[in-house]
Amino acid sequence: MNSTTYKKILSALSIAVLPMVGAAQLLVKDEPVFTKADSLRGTLTPLRTCYDLKYYHLDVKIDIDRKFISGSNLFKFEATTDFDKLQFDLFANLKVDKVVYHGKELPFTREFNAVFVDFPTSIKQGIIDSMQVFYSGNPQVAKRAPWDGGFVFTKDSQGKPWVATACQGLGASVWWPNKDHQSDEVDSMLISISVPKGLTDVSNGRLIKRTDRKDGYTQFDWLVRNPINNYSVSANIGDYVHFKDVYQGEKGKLDLSYWVLRENEAKAKKFFPINVIPMLKTFEHWFGPYPFYEDSYKLVDAPYTGMEHQSAVTYGNGYANGYRGRDASDTGWGMKWDFIIVHESGHEWFGNNITSKDLADMWIHESFTNYSESLFIDYNYGKEAGQAYVHGIRSGIQNDSPVQGPYGVNTEGSGDMYPKGGVLLNMIRTIINDDEQWRQILRGLNKTFYHQTVNYEDVVNYISKHAQRNLNPVFEQYIKHTNIPTLEFRFKDGKTYARWIADVADFSMPVKVRVNDGDDQFIEPDRSWKEVNLPGASKDNLEVDTYNYYIGVLIE
Repeated sequence: MNSTTYKKILSALSIAVLPMVGAAQLLVKDEPVFTKADSLRGTLTPLRTCYDLKYYHLDVKIDIDRKFISGSNLFKFEATTDFDKLQFDLFANLKVDKVVYHGKELPFTREFNAVFVDFPTSIKQGIIDSMQVFYSGNPQVAKRAPWDGGFVFTKDSQGKPWVATACQGLGASVWWPNKDHQSDEVDSMLISISVPKGLTDVSNGRLIKRTDRKDGYTQFDWLVRNPINNYSVSANIGDYVHFKDVYQGEKGKLDLSYWVLRENEAKAKKFFPINVIPMLKTFEHWFGPYPFYEDSYKLVDAPYTGMEHQSAVTYGNGYANGYRGRDASDTGWGMKWDFIIVHESGHEWFGNNITSKDLADMWIHESFTNYSESLFIDYNYGKEAGQAYVHGIRSGIQNDSPVQGPYGVNTEGSGDMYPKGGVLLNMIRTIINDDEQWRQILRGLNKTFYHQTVNYEDVVNYISKHAQRNLNPVFEQYIKHTNIPTLEFRFKDGKTYARWIADVADFSMPVKVRVNDGDDQFIEPDRSWKEVNLPGASKDNLEVDTYNYYIGVLIE
């Protein structure tokens, strides 16, 4: 590590990186207020845990002129306990026309966006059963997709309809009935979308059938063979053309499909392959095989910036490098690749393959995928470039609230889950100090939790176990608290003492330092003052690695 990777401690009571967030600053932030509607959506009550989803068949007709949808969703489930009542979810502005069970309509009630269905007899534990929900209405129109989501109704440059869905966070129940909780993913799914003749729907999985209907609509049937989270289920409707490619990956031949507006065909044929192949090579190197070979990999033109819809990544970045023409790191490295292709595809591993059980742990999706951007640069341009990028994105960190949100109310944490989470993971790599070991940890996460839902403990405990080091205090400080830790030094009688100032009671973290431009060495302070072995160190010659560590540094 050269001298540019360190920040010298220059004066007494100086902080090298950022000041700690003071108590007065924290007090001005209003605490969120949660409602019963939030709990109904975010809490796993017995009415939701009593059944385990196995299969959906979503069959929907989309009337674009009226911005109206109608259709049904078949729920196939296994009873996890005896029950005679369950909850599913559908936004209140959409009408539940009927719920059919064994050919008969069932009574149901609604409360906010939750629907409660009563069965005539108890469904016994272990029984595989099904019901079909018929519904209709005008779905919520997105104000600013994908962040403020719903349906997007617009037109392409030729005046033809261009329609898409985007509902992460907001919830899939904004447009179709389902158990809208990330903890329960169906094992497989059939998505049938009917659209006006002359248009094409592109959804997740593989197109298995196209049917011209007598009512002037065309039905597209897409089969998803792998487990899928609800918010990834998508409809993309437009005047699409289709071209293919193949990637020879770790599990063999991966089919690549590109669905683009007719007007974009020529530039897409040049732009997509040269960006997608390097991305897949990079992420298979770092994370292991692409998780959905059976369902293929698709890029789909979308009328918004982009989303990680499983096996149907949506794209709206203008066929240009960077993110909307800029580099979040201000280093120049972010302008050498297309942000949306890299970032949203990174979610195929973290977000779609590994999905957080609760929205509070959305950091698992976004922190690892933010970090994947640095790893993409690392693999293609070298480690120094990747480190420069991850250091550069610190400028976006707000330290406004914890990265982890509250459980049970369908609320994610601070937007710092992107840059602060990415910086944290780079610190973990630095602490482990063995890049191959770190790569195997990332690959092991995707193998161990393949097609599974996880929580905070699953991820942190796995990394700690395979790093052979207790990293729980480090994750807890950066994920569950707003403040970053500060490393404090004292010099007395020719000796050096150090401690961490942190929120976590048992916080400790090894950190790289050096004296007089000498060799790097790790010291391992905790929250109590302890002597550290740094012969000859003083406030004028002690350097702390604040390039790879996102910390404050304080000297008395």
